[in-house]
Amino acid sequence: MAWVSRVAAACFVVALPILLITTNVRFLASEVRFYERGFRAHDVEQTTGLALPELDRSAREIVNYFENDASTLRVVVKDDGEEVALFNARETEHMKDVKWLMQLVFRVNEVTLAYVLTYVACVFLWAGRSFRSLARQSLLGIAVGGAGVGAVGVFAIAGFESTWRRFHEVVFSNDLWKLNPATDRLIQMFPEPFWQEETFVVAALTVAEAVIIVGAALACLVLTRASRAGTAPRGEARGSGAGA
Repeated sequence: MAWVSRVAAACFVVALPILLITTNVRFLASEVRFYERGFRAHDVEQTTGLALPELDRSAREIVNYFENDASTLRVVVKDDGEEVALFNARETEHMKDVKWLMQLVFRVNEVTLAYVLTYVACVFLWAGRSFRSLARQSLLGIAVGGAGVGAVGVFAIAGFESTWRRFHEVVFSNDLWKLNPATDRLIQMFPEPFWQEETFVVAALTVAEAVIIVGAALACLVLTRASRAGTAPRGEARGSGAGA
């Protein structure tokens, strides 16, 4: 059964960084304040011709769309006193693909969270195994995740536009994501610089969480090593006394 333990440990090493990344993506995708900040930072009110209250309400409806069972995103806004659809047919079709992607991220986040918690509880607490092993595996997981995030970061810094375009080509099976900034409000509301900033925010949050985990893992290794070193002489002393 040793192979079961090795496979479970390998899954933990992979699941840990995925959990961190998907948690941060889910947090930003569900946090209306990040949308509102982006609207103001990129002067979306001027670009779209819509008032900020209408844009902020639209952001809330988009967040709700990611989490509800509606198949199509329907947002109505007031434009020059008239109620009009915020997005055209092409944009709403693309949002179906975006919703599918976001819900995939949400499910992966939930699965990895459940696995990590179950692994820690069952394998280490219930089975009574050493926390030193958990600390080492956590460090390895952070290293694996760091390599992946670092590679993406290099591409993003070197040329975010080409990286962002390649991401869409890989993830989406159609070209609905190719929108016109002059006429399509979806890309007016969420221009490429908005996504570049959000990508860096996800990376920064992930790095901060990784630093906390690394610190906890190293502290665990140091403390347990000191504990082992402190008990060894007493054991030797008891052995000497018995021999006398």
